[in-house]
Amino acid sequence: MFLYIINLLFLTILIIKIMSNDYLKKILTSKVYDVAIESPLEKTKILSHKLSNNLMIKREDMQQVFSFKLRGAYNKMANLDPSILKNGVIAASAGNHAQGVALSASKLGCRSVIVMPTTTPTVKIDAVKRLGGEVILIGESYSDSYEYAKNIEKEQNLTFIHPFDDPDVIAGQGTIGMEILYQHPGDIEAIFIAIGGGGLCAGVATYIKQLRPEIKIIGVQTQDSHAMYSSIKANKRLALNEVGLFADGTAVKLVGSHTFELIKQYVDDFILVNTDEICSAIKDVFQDTRSILEPSGAMSIAAAKKYISQHNIKDKNLIAIACGANINFDRLRFVAERANVGEMNEALFAISIPEKRGSFRKFCHLIKGRDITEFNYRISNKDIAHVFVGIKISSSNEIKTIIHNFEEQNFNIINLTDNELSKTHIRYMVGGKSKLSENELLYRFEFPEKPGALIDFLNTMDDKWNISLFHYRNNGADYGNILIGIQVPPSEKEDFQKNFLYISKYQFWEETYNPIYKIFL
Repeated sequence: MFLYIINLLFLTILIIKIMSNDYLKKILTSKVYDVAIESPLEKTKILSHKLSNNLMIKREDMQQVFSFKLRGAYNKMANLDPSILKNGVIAASAGNHAQGVALSASKLGCRSVIVMPTTTPTVKIDAVKRLGGEVILIGESYSDSYEYAKNIEKEQNLTFIHPFDDPDVIAGQGTIGMEILYQHPGDIEAIFIAIGGGGLCAGVATYIKQLRPEIKIIGVQTQDSHAMYSSIKANKRLALNEVGLFADGTAVKLVGSHTFELIKQYVDDFILVNTDEICSAIKDVFQDTRSILEPSGAMSIAAAKKYISQHNIKDKNLIAIACGANINFDRLRFVAERANVGEMNEALFAISIPEKRGSFRKFCHLIKGRDITEFNYRISNKDIAHVFVGIKISSSNEIKTIIHNFEEQNFNIINLTDNELSKTHIRYMVGGKSKLSENELLYRFEFPEKPGALIDFLNTMDDKWNISLFHYRNNGADYGNILIGIQVPPSEKEDFQKNFLYISKYQFWEETYNPIYKIFL
């Protein structure tokens, strides 16, 4: 009887709120399910255990266009007068909204023209074309494409379908909030929502806060595309001059007027995440689900991890909306490279050591058993060797210890872990020709990858032969590869081969006469 009264009371409150709130009414009467599924709300097993909290992911990446955007697009178009719809629609989008509009147009039987930034991933462009959309590539961001699309709208008598700043679009996205409360009626500490223009966050926050005001809504933006965060702080909409393009789905210079007002009213806090943190979150979701999110789709997971760390919370129910999975396959190389840094599993350093025999061995002993993930060196100075090195760590606290170990031995060391230039470019550019590389022989070695494999390799070498070039990168494969230059006088080459190469347990190939070596190194 008590539960019946409680449920009746809740229903009465809901009806009152619906009658007084236009957005609640729009969300509850949205037509999204003609094209959208009720996406699963899945608990992460590995990540929840690691974070000591119950982190659930709302799997909008499982929609038929691999993004939540079809909800708002279809709801808007399905509510248009048929006489208007038959003329066709136009949209500006970085990709996911474009697919939603193209799919909706196909379902409703009308023409769709999609203006997309030139920076849009190919996978999204091709998907729009397959769905029947007419693609025009203009500008470098959503804002550039938007201006062009508005001109086309007038010229061709089309109806513009806004990706975020429209009540029907916002209501369509808000159905995700409705599903969350249905799927998890228990306690929820916070819901993390990525923000570009703000349609998703505005819709979900409006619904959640009307019915469950105790649940925290955390808006998530990147450190290089934070138009909403900056606007809320300034209490007015601000346009960014530039936006970062890694998380292209949320690269918006100016947020919407509707979304700004709703987010200002209903969002409790914001978290800004960086590229490395997003890459780490993509990896986390893959390990839990074997699915690969796009950068914007993983922003909410990255923010949840950061929120837990910042607030030191445990045993809470947290929900992150995985809002998209349209990623170019080739981008995964970059994601894998940066994920370890974002997870604080790898630290990068520039270390200067004496240019003399035995220095590499001493260097390796100072690592104190930690795995080396990368080692780049090219002889360039007769007194000092400059080494670019990656070291596997278990937490950021180890960085101070590593620095202390080298400084104690009077080795100059610079922490490059947060240095964007180093992570993006310098690590691939270490090397070049050297006037000091006299009598250099070049070899490639392959060996089974295991903890300590690099140090085992160095220990097989006699110090009488100087290492003048060294490159190693742990790529997570079963076998590791080393490129090494060794200075061996002609009179000692036979000794070198007999007492090192031929007794080595590692497979090797000589590259001394490779023309590429002659050109670049």
